[in-house]
Order: sequence, then C-alpha cells, then structure tokens
Amino acid sequence: MTVYFIGAGPGAADLITVRGARLLAASPVCLYAGSLVPRELLDACPPDARLVDTAQLDIDRITAELVRAHGEGHDVARLHSGDPSVFSAVNEQMRRLDEAGVPYEVVPGVPAFAAAAAALKRELTVPTVGQTVILTRIAQRATAMPEGEDLATLGRSGALIVLHLAARYVDRVVDELLPHYGADCPAAVVAMASRPDEIVLRGTLDSLADQVKEAGVIRTAVIMVGRTLGADQFRDSHLYSPHRDRHSC
Repeated sequence: MTVYFIGAGPGAADLITVRGARLLAASPVCLYAGSLVPRELLDACPPDARLVDTAQLDIDRITAELVRAHGEGHDVARLHSGDPSVFSAVNEQMRRLDEAGVPYEVVPGVPAFAAAAAALKRELTVPTVGQTVILTRIAQRATAMPEGEDLATLGRSGALIVLHLAARYVDRVVDELLPHYGADCPAAVVAMASRPDEIVLRGTLDSLADQVKEAGVIRTAVIMVGRTLGADQFRDSHLYSPHRDRHSC
C-alpha cells in the first residue's frame, strides 16, 4: 500500500488535480483536515471508504492511522489543503512514515496564494516591476521564525510579500512593512480563496488593517503586499515579443 499526500487545493472542490482525484477515488482510507478540506471532495471516495477527520488528532494519532492502514494493506489518501509543499505539516508525517517503513508519495495541489492571485486577477511577477515572490508567515507563540526571516528583514528586499496565517495579526504586518514599502504600496487580502464565501479586499498598506477588521477576516486568508499588485505601466515580457528569435535554442 501507499500513503498519498494529496494537495486538495485552496477550497473549491474542483481545484483538486486530476491525479489527486483519481487517487482519492481509488483509496479505501482517507484522512482529511475537516476544518479546511471541502466536504464535497469526500463524495469522490469509494462508498465504503474509511473516512478519518484529523482536525482533533495529534501527530501520533495521525501516524497510527496511517500505519494501521498500511498493516491492513490499504492505500491511503491523506488530504491536505492547498499544496503540501507550503505550511502543510507534511514533513513530520513523512519523517514518521520513514521510521515506520511505510511508503508514500506526494501529489501537488493548487496553493492558496495562487488562488488568491487568480481572485485578484493579477500576475505576481511583472517585468521591470517585480520578479520575486516571498512566501512567509509571522512569528507566533506556537512557532517562532528562524533568525533572519522576520518580516522586517524580509521587507527590506521590496519584493512581493505573501503572508499565510497572519490575518489576525494584520496590525503587526502593517507596522513592520510600512518602513520598507510605504503607505501607498498596493496591498490585498483574499480570504477563503476560490470558495463561495470568498472575500477579496484591495487597497494600500495604510488601509489594510482597517479593511481586514471591518470585513471580520481572522483566518483562512492570504495577505499580499507589493508593487506588482498595482502595476499597469510596464514593458511586455520577452517571452512573446515579436522581436524574439524563435528559431534559436
């Protein structure tokens, strides 16, 4: 058997990949984060599948469920919101499966920041304006940030900052980024990206905190700050330029 860590996407049930949906439909055991993964996705599981909501389980109990399925010879669909490569807590699960000798594969999904950019109808990298995207979060009591990765330090780059898990700390975000980006820097927040109750807030860095509080956004949100969000005067990329030599390597 194999444990498949599947990126379920940002929220909309039809944003799971074809590969992820196929594996989900073929796995007799499914572990999912009940607070984050849309229930509609579970309709794709086999009718007699064992469904385990991991919202109230710690890492040891989750691992026990995976090892149990392995012992019974069952493939497992382990659904994670977004994409497993970012803020998914997949590493500690894979480490324990390595120790237990349980095989696994990772199936990528649509990350929340990509769904947020789609909602904003924005490309996050714009020629001559910004070519760097920083995915990060802020320090909280549960998990500190490594040295040199605090928001004030990252903000010195001037690159587009994408913050996960930070909506309830929006005042801190604004305070730490204002010296580097300026009050008029374009900013946006997308909550519940791709879901029916999606919330999209657009403005500038100095208006961001008030908008977030007024909308009541405290979780399941992505904060974006950077000049590419408001770029409309920029040079076309070389990719589709009529002057590009399309016969050279």
